[in-house]
Parts: sequence; C-alpha cells; structure tokens
Amino acid sequence: MNARAEIHWSGSAQDRLALASRRDWSQLKGLEGLWPELERLYGSQVALDAPHGRHPETLRFDELRQAIDRAAAAFADLGVASGDVVALFAENGPRWLVADQGLMRAGAADAVRGSAAPAEELRYILEDAGAVGLVLESAALLERLALDGPTLARLRFVLLLEGEAPTEPLSLPCLSWEVFLTLGASRPLPPSPTGGPERLATLLYTSGTTGQPKGVPLSHANLLHQLRTLGVAVSPSPGDHALSVLPIWHAYERTAEYFLLSCGCRQTYTTLKQLRSDLQRVRPQYLISVPRLWEALLSGFEDALAAMPPSRQRLLRKALAASRAFHRRKRVALDLTLNQETPADRLLAAAGALLIWPLHATAGALLWPKVRGQLVGGRLRTAISGGGALAIHVDGFFEAVGIELLVGYGLTETSPVLACRRPWSNRRGSAGLPLPDTGLKVVDPATRTPLAVGERGLVLAKGPQVMAGYHHKPEATAKVLDREGWFDTGDLGLLLADGTLVLTGRAKDTIVLSSGENIEPGPLEEALVASPLVEQVMLVGQDRKQLGALVVPKAEALQAFAAEANLPCPDPGDPGAGADPALLRALARECNRLLAARPGSRPDERLGGVALVEPFSIDNGLLTQTLKQRRDRIAERDRAAIAALYGEG
Repeated sequence: MNARAEIHWSGSAQDRLALASRRDWSQLKGLEGLWPELERLYGSQVALDAPHGRHPETLRFDELRQAIDRAAAAFADLGVASGDVVALFAENGPRWLVADQGLMRAGAADAVRGSAAPAEELRYILEDAGAVGLVLESAALLERLALDGPTLARLRFVLLLEGEAPTEPLSLPCLSWEVFLTLGASRPLPPSPTGGPERLATLLYTSGTTGQPKGVPLSHANLLHQLRTLGVAVSPSPGDHALSVLPIWHAYERTAEYFLLSCGCRQTYTTLKQLRSDLQRVRPQYLISVPRLWEALLSGFEDALAAMPPSRQRLLRKALAASRAFHRRKRVALDLTLNQETPADRLLAAAGALLIWPLHATAGALLWPKVRGQLVGGRLRTAISGGGALAIHVDGFFEAVGIELLVGYGLTETSPVLACRRPWSNRRGSAGLPLPDTGLKVVDPATRTPLAVGERGLVLAKGPQVMAGYHHKPEATAKVLDREGWFDTGDLGLLLADGTLVLTGRAKDTIVLSSGENIEPGPLEEALVASPLVEQVMLVGQDRKQLGALVVPKAEALQAFAAEANLPCPDPGDPGAGADPALLRALARECNRLLAARPGSRPDERLGGVALVEPFSIDNGLLTQTLKQRRDRIAERDRAAIAALYGEG
C-alpha cells in the first residue's frame, strides 16, 4: 500500500484459506441456479421456518426448490416475461423468498419494499419501477394502496401472500397464495433465464432519511459477489440455525439470507416482539442485526443486573470489569486497536493481560456461559452487526462475555457489504477490511484529491458489488459514480496502514457550528448512549454557537438520578413536559463528562444544553426499518424543544 489512502483486497492467506473452505459458486450465472444445487446437497434438511403469523410454515430444501419452480411457472402463466419487473411489498417469511426467487427463475426482477411503508411511497415505487404485477402482504394492503384505474390497467395480476382475495372483483386477476401455487403445479416450468449475470435481479428502494426513495438496480452479478465472498468472515456449517429479525427486503438481511441458505443453514423468521423468546427457543448459531438490537440486549442485561441483590451485582460488575480489561490489553498486545502501538506498549499490555487472566478465566468458566444463555440462547457462534456504527461500549460488552461480534459495512448501492471485520482481525471500533475484489480509498471531500493513510476524508468504493447507477436517475447517478467506477459512499473515514477502514461519520450529518467548526455527531452520540441515563440521543446545533442534545431518557435511571440530586423528575410518559431546569443542567453535565472522556476530545464537542423528548421509533416514523434515525423528521417533531434549547421559543 502506498502513502495514499487507497486499498484493494490483498488476497491475504487467511482470507484465501477461509474462501477455500467454502463451496465455490463461480459456476452460477444467476441466483435462480442456486436452489437445484441446494436441493441436491441438503434435500430433506429444513431450510426455512416461520413459527409465527396466521400460517406457520416450514420448508425443507427440496420443498423450497419445488415451491420456487411452481411460483416461476405461475408467474409465467400470468404473463411475466424475461426482463419484466414485479413489485413485491411484504414482510419476512418463506413466501416472500419463494416469490422473490420464483420471479428470478422466470427471468424477471422484483421491486421491493416493506408493507408498512406509507401508501404514497409504495405507489411511487410501483410507478417508478414500471411494474407489470403486484405481490402484496394481504388484501388490507391492497385496500390501503387505493390504486386508481390507470395503474390497475397497467398491471397483469395481483398476488396476496396472506389471506383470501377480496370479494369485490378487480379488473385483473387477484390470486391467493394457495390458488397461485396450485396454478403453478399445473403449468410448465418456463425456460431458464438468458442474458448472463449482468441482468437485473432486483430494484431495492432506499428507505432513506430524507427525500423520495431512489431505486437501486442490483444485478445477479452484484448479489453473487456477496454469495461468493462473505465466507471470509463467516463460516457456517450445514444445519446451523440462523435467526432472522430484520426486514427481508433490505439489502443487508436479504444478502445474508442468500449466503446462509447457500451454506445449508436453517433460517427461522421472528419479529421484534418474539425475538427474546425465540432466542431461547431456537438458540441460534448466527444472528444478524443492527446496532440498536445489540444495544437493547445490553440494556436488558443491565436491567436484570440492577434487579439483583447488591452482593450479586458487585460480583458481576467486578467480573465484567476484569474481562473488559483483559480483552483491552489483549487487543493492544495483538495490535488490534485503532492506535499506533509501539512494541513496548504491546509487551506491557501482554503482561497486564496475563495478570488479569485468572479473574477473566474464572468468570469465563462460571459466569459468562449463563449470561450468554440468557441473552442469546447459549449457542451463538458469530454475531454480525451492520447498518450503522456500533458503539465501543456495546462492542466491548459482548467481547467481555465471550460473544464474537463482527461488524460489516456497506450500502444498498453496494449489495451491500464492502468491508467487514474478520475473526482473525477483529479490530474493535473499525469497519474491517475490504471484501475480495473490492477497493476503498479516502479523498478530500471538496477537491476529491486522494488523502494519505490516517487522514480523514470521504470514503469511495469500487468492486463487483457496486450498482451500475440509480434507476431512471442519471443526474443522481453522476453525483455518486465517477468515470472510473468509484462510488461516493457519503461516509467519512480513514484507512489504517493494514487497509482497515475506520468510519467517523456521515458527510451529510456533519453539524457546522456558527464558529465554523465541523462536528461529526455519530461518535459523540455513541459515547452518550453509553450512559445508563440515556436510551436514545440526537445532537443538534447547525449554525448555532454550541451543540445541544435531544435525549430520550431511561425513565427509572433518570428518576434515581433526580432523587439522588434531590431534584424533581419529569413524568415518564411525557419527559419533555415541564422538566426541571436544574435536572436538565445536571444531565448536561453528566453528558459532557462522557464527551470529555473520549480520546481526542475537543472543547467544541460539548453540550450547551439538553432537552428531554419522546422516543424515536419505526411506528412514529422517526426510525427507518433498520433502526437508523431520520434526523430531519426528529428535528421537525422536536423543533419546539430545539428552539427552547437555544432560547428561541
């Protein structure tokens, strides 16, 4: 690697060894070719399991292949031809995957989105994608869409994954799932798709945090790259259990499912409400989710700890501190930190780790197996976090209790994974090393001049997983893809000397204070959610003198904090109503203490004040389906609180 911050996959011995142990799918020309091979390899083993909902379902690999073929035959009979696009608006389940792969087997592609999205957004996608058919969760969604005559006239059919077709006839065929599969069983399988791996596989519409969603066309080649390369980080065995909780239409969950199924894993679908019980029932070896879920699991542990007798609390806290300290020193000794450690530093850290090891080993034998069992069922081999930055304190907790937590990085436009941490190079606080055949570089955001190793700038990416351009949006494409194929991720970061990517924020999220100082809110928000008082937080301060924070408090912890300081506590049901100014000042001081303790902390990274607000959730539209904050919507909802922070209201 040269002095410039540009890295291409080096083909390390560890990566090549990991890939050599995985099945080679290079012969596939499209995803539809995967299922006959999986039937041959794993036939009667269970592939998909959906225990919840009105129709619990279980499909073996041979049954899955048969259902996909029937779906392909039915779609073809309904007029779906090679090159067509069909809209698919539904949630997780075996039927979603069968419809998805049935369309690909018929030579078509799908335009996907969740059924909970606003009706106007779904209608926009239907129109933008030029869909010839519509696959929906249920008749209730069809009614909510309220499609007009011209739209219905362009469609060839409607398929409902759940329930019966509406009693009032439409101007086009409307089929239930059972009728659809029966139709497919009596029709011939269409010819295998032609056109090679560059043909369109799917249109994923970005949930986005601002503006209208953009269609991201991904080819079979884009998706097959992920299928072939994710094995550098994850090594599942046939029969391993994976628990799925993220929306299947999202690029991250979807690619992970394709990969895990290609390894012969059993995929069980759950929901956020059922997750805790399913973790105990399924006891998965693999769990793929977003930072918010890992934060919630840690919060659950802390709540359980607070309810224990004081002696038990002290024991667990001391054991946790010892295990955290052991792993910190071990990482320094192995040169797996974000700092430039000297040989002397590493030697000293190794000696320190040896001193702490007896305490850590005792906790590892007596305490942490029980904690792992209560948190994730006790069999979790690898946990993967993606879709956002993982706070260091969360990362460190799972490391301390013996759960291997890897982090991946990417975007919908990159299918999605660009980089990931490896088990043999799990550098905490980083996004890991690039996937095979992937290039990353860091440039100056204004001039696009390549920067040196260790310098922070805009992250660009290049590789087989990068889209060719947005659907019907050449101007938007020109803004993110240059002539050499480098994709502008919109993320800020730096590259270490070994090629590890470290992310530092989003270019569009940067807060510019009135002093001209640029603040990246992400790392500061990660530090603040480490507080036992803070459930969620969003920093504000654009064009203001100081930063401010919108804080969703942990009600019980805030009550205890207020009582200890002899201050009145706000109503837990409406935290922002009449919050005592003295309590807000005390909370701001506590937040600033955490910010000041950050390595490399700057004086302008301090809060001028805090405001208590109601939670951000998917239901109220303030989180995306992958639990990212919609910063513009939060700012709009809490504009009065922001104005009050700065004495403007």
